[in-house]
Amino acid sequence: MGNITGFMEQQRVQVNYRDPIERTKDWREIAKLPSEEVIRQQASRCMDCAIPFCQDGSELAGMTTGCPVYNLIPEWNDLVYKGRWREAYMRLSRTNPFPEFTGRACPAPCEGGCVASLATESVTIKNIERAIIDKAFEEGWVQPQVPHHRTGKKVAIIGSGPAGLSSATSLNQQGHQVTVFEQADRVGGLLTYGIPKTKIEQHVVDRRVKLLEEEGIQFVTNTKIGKEISINQLNKDYDAVLLCIGSTRPRDLTITGRNNQGIYYAMEYLHQNTKSLLDSNLTDGKFINAEGKDVIVIGGGDTATDCISTAIRQNCRSLVQFDIYPVRPKKRAKHNPWPQYPVIHKVDTGQKEAMEIFGKEPRAFATTAQEFIGNEKGELTGVKSSNIRTVHKDNGEKIRKVIPGTEKIWPAQLVLLAIGFQGPETHWMDQTNITLNQQSNIKVKRDTFQTDEEGIFTAGDAHVGASLIVWAIQEGKEAALECHNYLMGNRT
Repeated sequence: MGNITGFMEQQRVQVNYRDPIERTKDWREIAKLPSEEVIRQQASRCMDCAIPFCQDGSELAGMTTGCPVYNLIPEWNDLVYKGRWREAYMRLSRTNPFPEFTGRACPAPCEGGCVASLATESVTIKNIERAIIDKAFEEGWVQPQVPHHRTGKKVAIIGSGPAGLSSATSLNQQGHQVTVFEQADRVGGLLTYGIPKTKIEQHVVDRRVKLLEEEGIQFVTNTKIGKEISINQLNKDYDAVLLCIGSTRPRDLTITGRNNQGIYYAMEYLHQNTKSLLDSNLTDGKFINAEGKDVIVIGGGDTATDCISTAIRQNCRSLVQFDIYPVRPKKRAKHNPWPQYPVIHKVDTGQKEAMEIFGKEPRAFATTAQEFIGNEKGELTGVKSSNIRTVHKDNGEKIRKVIPGTEKIWPAQLVLLAIGFQGPETHWMDQTNITLNQQSNIKVKRDTFQTDEEGIFTAGDAHVGASLIVWAIQEGKEAALECHNYLMGNRT
């Protein structure tokens, strides 16, 4: 490395976030990168470590640590430190087709495996990645890569989220003619309608889609498989089909009062708000509105945080987040050693905004909803909760027990369920041999990405369950290789 003592000489400097009060007045991106000088200083903190755990994604203790797309992180960190930005971009683009997405919306498991964190704090890998690709676009280095030859093979990809776009890119570069079908009215899947524009502004998504179109990929929107076109028809019209349809069936909370009006799934809420924002700047009123309401978000993950940020921008009256877990420790616990992903107390951007607006932590930790309360009209008026204790068994199983006497009634006219997903939609599968596995994901043959239907593959959340953007991108790359080998007769 260019500066082997950089991690001792420079302190970690994060992105600059816009003022919490000011940024809640609009829907623009909230994170701003430090200056180029600071980014180069941060890159100098990358150590001359013997084994860069940061660049090899793996699962430890049920969590991702390291980079699933195998980014050559130490190499481009060193190039950034030396001011060789274009070479850094070339290195980054060898592994990650969409660093502008991961550099904005990835939780950075690479930083969890950073060796520097054993001495001080991890390198700001995610920020440096974003700085590289942002500079590459600014300088005009990112140009469409049109394939030099075509194989004559046609591939249909269902879904235009991270996995779909990743597989489309790979297969197109192999020379196949790729058509991507998307059920929504805009391309991008989760990137467009699942992640608020405060994290990824739409022009960032559209810019990449335009490049893919210039490279020869065709996009067909407003087309739902099983409705506008059948999977069997696609299988006849194309040489291969790749299902990147995500894990979109939300988990429900079937407790007393679930039928009351005012309870919605998180993705339904986020999708409608973003569509209205992009269509009319929210003037059409076609969204679930939290204005003037007491809002309760149930769930502790990124989607729950996105709901918090959205409800605040809609001027909710109050906001509470039920987190089933107790408060995490400020530092790694003994049972959570490096290089596992650090399970520590964090205040995300949404919680920070809520603290500034309402003057208190929005989260109710170790809390579960027990009943939805409604009036005689069937309208939601409140939620009854209880505190819970989590017991860890020797086999790793978690058992949660309600603590008697901890019941509490919270006022609520809007509840948002952000408690995960339980697999892909299945209505289109009836006329196929495609089935689900025990985890409710699409079943594949052996160690391949091919389903039980000849010539039909799957990747991303539909294959492995709800996961990170970066895993979806890698899944798309690997599935595309399997599909390519199938098309060219390289594998039976």
